[in-house]
Amino acid sequence: MIVMKFGGTSVEDAKAIDRVAKIVQGRLAHRPIVVVSAMAKVTDGLIAMGRAAAMGDLEASLDLSRQLRERHVSVSSELVRVPQLRPLLAEIESAFDRMNELLKGIAAVGELSLRTGDNLYSFGELLSSRVVAAAFQSRGLNSVMFDSRQVMVTDTRHGEATPLFEETNERCVGQIAPLVKRGVVPVMGGFIASTKDGVPATLGRGGSDFSAAIVGAALDAERIEIWTDVEGMMTSDPRVCANARSIRVISFEEAAELAHFGAKVLHPATLVPAVQKNIPVYVLNSRDLKSKGTCIKSCAPPCKTPFRAIAAKKKITIISVSAPRMLLAHGYLRAVFEVFERYHIPVDLVSTSEVSISLTIESRLVVPGLVKDLEKLAEVSVEDGKAIICLVGRKIRGKPGIAAGVFTAIAAGGINVRMISQGASEINVSFVIDENDANLAVQLLHEHFFPMQQKKSASRAKKPRVAPALLSRTATSGYRETRP
Repeated sequence: MIVMKFGGTSVEDAKAIDRVAKIVQGRLAHRPIVVVSAMAKVTDGLIAMGRAAAMGDLEASLDLSRQLRERHVSVSSELVRVPQLRPLLAEIESAFDRMNELLKGIAAVGELSLRTGDNLYSFGELLSSRVVAAAFQSRGLNSVMFDSRQVMVTDTRHGEATPLFEETNERCVGQIAPLVKRGVVPVMGGFIASTKDGVPATLGRGGSDFSAAIVGAALDAERIEIWTDVEGMMTSDPRVCANARSIRVISFEEAAELAHFGAKVLHPATLVPAVQKNIPVYVLNSRDLKSKGTCIKSCAPPCKTPFRAIAAKKKITIISVSAPRMLLAHGYLRAVFEVFERYHIPVDLVSTSEVSISLTIESRLVVPGLVKDLEKLAEVSVEDGKAIICLVGRKIRGKPGIAAGVFTAIAAGGINVRMISQGASEINVSFVIDENDANLAVQLLHEHFFPMQQKKSASRAKKPRVAPALLSRTATSGYRETRP
């Protein structure tokens, strides 16, 4: 049994969904369970229409709804044959009718609560899973749409709910496993869930990866496949570094650090259920079936460079708390962190002295109440517009000169470092800089720590007389030798 998750760009239109059907067809022997995101940009559209309705612009909200309705109808009509198309279109029309009634209710009260938002945003995955299941059926697959809310159980923290694993595991074993045993391919919407009372909930943006991992762990899957539109995990963001390379194998620890500190390929929570069950996770490219992607497993072979990859996490805020009167006072750190816990705000990096603490959090999480409560303990300063640069590798603490190499590289760009974190993790060196310098810092670091491919490419360019066949073998060999 395997779990295959397809992201929004992998199901964005009829051509993409047809490609997904062929991929799943080739995996039937492994008894797949398919988890899909909403079609690309649909969740963004749902958020926009919810905000418009809450601001009283119902007309704009319903117009956005009409556009999404037409898009789903058009994709369905292109994918599904007429006998199966009629009931699918009826379901789509019914879903949008319910959505429009919800939007009218939001406009009437002039407010979009987290609970109502979860209800509204769930339509994206419910629609995509229905369309994909129908497309599978039209292509001869024994498939059925399965409502994830029947098995994915969470707490009542709407907007970013926490799964209740015991209840979820029991329901997955009781409801999904029997379908798979009968040779059925369940198609589930990721990201969506429900509370114990059956109220719609969501796992937060990017939660479809998490959904796939939860289902895979509950059913002891052979592996979990995350299908996206990139070449697996890479040494850096290819949009920032043109010479970024694919990573063939990476450890759970390393991948989790990269996901948390800005790598967009995976949701940070994805690996937790997989780690607990030691289930390998593959990140694959749905647009290039020849691509080998990245395998994430418990133990990865050492890389030839000090680091496996570099990531940047932008939109970061530094909060500094300084209280000279608390010098040597017991409980000061605890009191500070209790404030962040009260607001359910995770902290990324921490730097301390005897009387001061500097912490980083995502800028979107800064709320007035947080700062006011901290000011009851000490003087507080807030610095926005920052970014965390994270370098991940193995046994970094035991390698002399690592920090010197990092900061020498970025000093060449005149980049000032605001905070440093090294030593707390065996696999991570992180520091904070101005957000405007983030891309340059990543480029300088990548050039410093991953220089071999560029040099070999230049060397090959100086040898035009090499026979084409030999050149091909040399290029391939050189590329493999420098691959992390």
